[in-house]
Amino acid sequence: MRFGAAVLRSYEDPFAVEEVMMNAGPAEGEILVRIAGCGMCRTDLAVRRSAGRSPLPAVLGHEGSGVVVETGGPDTGLAVGEHVVLSFDSCGMCRSCLGAAPAYCDRFAALNLFGGRPEHAARFTDAAGGALAPRWFGQSSFAAYAVVPARNAVRVDPSLPLALLGPLGCGFLTGAGAVLNSFGAGPGDTVAVFGAGAVGLAAVMATTAAGAVAVAVDRHPERLALAEKLDAAPVHSDAADLPGLIRRLTDGGAQYALDTTGSARLINDALRALRPRGHLGLVARLHTALPLEVGTLDQGRKISHICEGDAVPGLLIPRLTGLWQAGRFPFDRLIRTYPLADINEAERDCEAGLVVKPVLIP
Repeated sequence: MRFGAAVLRSYEDPFAVEEVMMNAGPAEGEILVRIAGCGMCRTDLAVRRSAGRSPLPAVLGHEGSGVVVETGGPDTGLAVGEHVVLSFDSCGMCRSCLGAAPAYCDRFAALNLFGGRPEHAARFTDAAGGALAPRWFGQSSFAAYAVVPARNAVRVDPSLPLALLGPLGCGFLTGAGAVLNSFGAGPGDTVAVFGAGAVGLAAVMATTAAGAVAVAVDRHPERLALAEKLDAAPVHSDAADLPGLIRRLTDGGAQYALDTTGSARLINDALRALRPRGHLGLVARLHTALPLEVGTLDQGRKISHICEGDAVPGLLIPRLTGLWQAGRFPFDRLIRTYPLADINEAERDCEAGLVVKPVLIP
């Protein structure tokens, strides 16, 4: 089948919306999904800085949502016509997957970032028959259709706004999962979130939904204003004695902190803002050594990296949609939609901080 998709052909060039070819339908254990919308994540844009590790040309996109139009065999657990949110790929067989930790799958990098599943590589080409990279994050959902492992797809209520749900499969899942899963925050806890982008604001919303108190740190006044509307205490990242200010706002220090910035200065400030035995989670990938200042890990404080919010998508995504239906996780307030044809405008707005979460509509 032929359909439209946004193809990235080089690390420097803009996306090109063009016709691509799917040379085979879903294999056993897979589904064909008509994409209703796909979020743009900074991980998609980081391909440009991957130093050649992520193969091109490729159709990116890994926050897709849509309708099942075909299934590969009887054992997918999904039926034609069902609405699904697509999440990251995992093997399902390693110790992490079997231990309900698919984000730490032994093959996570290979399946999602650096090559996909090679057994199906040749079936995805451009209109001239030129090879495209295997599926990105098991999806390649900057497109009208995607063939995905059924393992990656989560059934959702058809009454939900399907085109807006894709970011629940990665960006919003990461921020909310860090709070709800990794930290297990609840009433009486305090969470300081560094960086009020899509992941950070999802963490803010999850903190509030959990009955905990949120502090949001950012350098953009408009992001801080949005965080305040979501019931977080806003703090500018350049405030004098930032750790001391957060400790005052949280009655002696935050129990948890989440850094989405990758800034060494803010990571050290976050550690200093924690109360004894506090936990700092990092979600941004660090590209240089992280110098920790003397004393930042004293008094039982700890630091860890969190991938995909420690989530089992099939459990967390329904929880988040339920919170949205209850008015307690208003993720739609972070979204601006763009036609797929305007993907380069969406990328520019994302890089400039003019939009929190772009969602592309094929």
